[in-house]
Amino acid sequence: MTSRKYLVIGYVTSDALPSVTPEDARKLTHINIAFGHVKDSRVTVANTKNLDMVSKLRDYNPNLGILLSIGGWSAGGFSEAASTAEGRKTFARTAVEILNDAGLDGIDVDWEYPCYGEAGIAASPNDKQTFTLLLKELRKALDEQGAKDNRHYLLTIATGADQYYIDGTEMDQVQKYLDWVQLMTYDMRGGFQILTGHHTNLYTPTGDLFRISVDASVNMFINAGVPREKIIIGGAFYSRMWKNVPNRNNGLYQMSPGSGGYGPVYTELAANYINKNGFVRYWDDEARAPYLFDGSTFITYEDEESLRAKCEYVKQENLKGIMFWEYSCDQTGTLLNTIHNSL
Repeated sequence: MTSRKYLVIGYVTSDALPSVTPEDARKLTHINIAFGHVKDSRVTVANTKNLDMVSKLRDYNPNLGILLSIGGWSAGGFSEAASTAEGRKTFARTAVEILNDAGLDGIDVDWEYPCYGEAGIAASPNDKQTFTLLLKELRKALDEQGAKDNRHYLLTIATGADQYYIDGTEMDQVQKYLDWVQLMTYDMRGGFQILTGHHTNLYTPTGDLFRISVDASVNMFINAGVPREKIIIGGAFYSRMWKNVPNRNNGLYQMSPGSGGYGPVYTELAANYINKNGFVRYWDDEARAPYLFDGSTFITYEDEESLRAKCEYVKQENLKGIMFWEYSCDQTGTLLNTIHNSL
């Protein structure tokens, strides 16, 4: 779909599709529309809005690849569909029907996560094997359709960033069916931890009990059998925030009373938080990540400096590219411009 060396992939919620500007569409190589869902083994877009925007997006950028992302946090139905041959066939068939109807270029599977029910979805130890079989069936169905249409349809996944995801999947098998693998290297800290820290840091810094970072994640997936040229890393257009944080070390690596909930999106950070209203921006050179602290509220986020570092890393490590969640979180255009200019 694209001649650009590195991919720049934006997740865009279906609500936000009409807000994609022609200029931004030209800065992206692919859009993942979030989300389709799984109901009774069938892929459905009953709750997915604005699919009629697909042709307009192509007018903006004829080379833009547009995929339907199926799933998301707390979106279930995968484990049940994957558990039987019949379910997998139904999943694949209905996904291809939607691809045809909407005129899409591929399917992105965002099952969060095989073998884990933390998001309130069904899970089974068998997911480890049936996830592979589900993607194999989907690849087959996409290839059959592609043979009719004389083209290649894309199949991608979004993955958790840490060891748990590797343990719950057969990545060396899974990757064979995929065009690329998108590591969700954000939310690496937050909802499950009361210890403050970076949620989308490039490197693992000294002094952090949680040893996950973009670099650590990339190495885990390479060691699990995913070729580096298929790896996409993730950037965050939103923040994570802890309150009532002890006023030590500028709030970094401090125990707070509650876990790190979602903080302001970048539009709001730029308007009201970054070096404003008592919040001071700090830079962790070891982690290659910025953070904000006002004496009691700690915010971890992504900015131009951290994204430039991630783009350099993509080039240096010969990775496939970068993706981000989520387009509408930055209405200033700053972060997408930074990625575009850096790659």
